Amino acid sequence: MAKMGRYCKAYPVSRLRGFSGWQENVENARKEKREVEGQQVELPRSLTDEDFLYLHENLTVTDGVYLDENIIHAEVTPEWQRYCNDELGYEVPADIPPDDSENIN
Repeated sequence: MAKMGRYCKAYPVSRLRGFSGWQENVENARKEKREVEGQQVELPRSLTDEDFLYLHENLTVTDGVYLDENIIHAEVTPEWQRYCNDELGYEVPADIPPDDSENIN
């Protein structure tokens, strides 16, 4: 079952691609159903600068709102953290409750 994170924010792909260390796993993009030679097939969608991706509280980027599906960028480095904070202005709002799932006994 897909996991929903505490918080994510959508950004145009063009803003995310502005990071010098951006590594895009396009094969993980959501699938689109298309007809190819008379048969329905699912193909990864092409990501354009105008598409939106989701930046999560763990600083991974997905093609959809789920934290653990369609992961496009997962390289969380100090440089990426600075880019998210300084260039994108990303921060989890203070009124979002902390994730207590790790503290369940």
